[in-house]
Amino acid sequence: MSLLNKSARAPLLCYVTDRSLLAADSVEARKLLSQKIAAAAAAGVDWIQIREKDLSGREWSAVTREALHLAASRTAPSRVKVLVNDRLDIALATKAGGVHLGEKNLPPEEVRRLVKPLQREEDFLIGVSCHSLEAAKTAERGGADYLIFGPVFTTPSKAAYGAPQGLNRLAAVCHAVALPVLAIGGITLENASTCISAGASGIAAIRLFQDAPDLAAVVRTLQERSA
Repeated sequence: MSLLNKSARAPLLCYVTDRSLLAADSVEARKLLSQKIAAAAAAGVDWIQIREKDLSGREWSAVTREALHLAASRTAPSRVKVLVNDRLDIALATKAGGVHLGEKNLPPEEVRRLVKPLQREEDFLIGVSCHSLEAAKTAERGGADYLIFGPVFTTPSKAAYGAPQGLNRLAAVCHAVALPVLAIGGITLENASTCISAGASGIAAIRLFQDAPDLAAVVRTLQERSA
């Protein structure tokens, strides 16, 4: 059963991390990533998804634990959830707020089966990335808590998934499932409200949040324009 209210007025905002875009030097990139995570938590984003796929399990766990600490020290723990991309093992080991699955990862029903004995089912979010209407319906049937659909607009980070899906397909997915759907791919301050108008419950983005010189202002603007 979903822990989220699809009809909530304020849009869900998810910062997806990618330290490789911050600096070529690995040490500097890690330092900057910590600063971005702290800023995102303080600015009031809802979720911070740790997506650092090139890291070892130990390094990824360290980044996740630091993100959890930064989020808890800057806002109420119930406000910001730290999610782990792909790695259920890391999400559980670090006591993160949830896991975000790709279409080729474990199905959400299997993840829920593994989480249930740990008595974390009620507060552990399971999200799924979807690139088609059928995939969205399958994820919903499998017990996902939310979906991320895209790429809606053109974006380098999602080029591997082909041409942008567009607002019409986003709307079709949003209206076909009862779960909250977050739009991703090429999201900007200018087009975010069109995603909400199409039925999205929020947005997920890398550059929109990570490149912002004033992240708090970006969050305020997104909340105001989508109200």
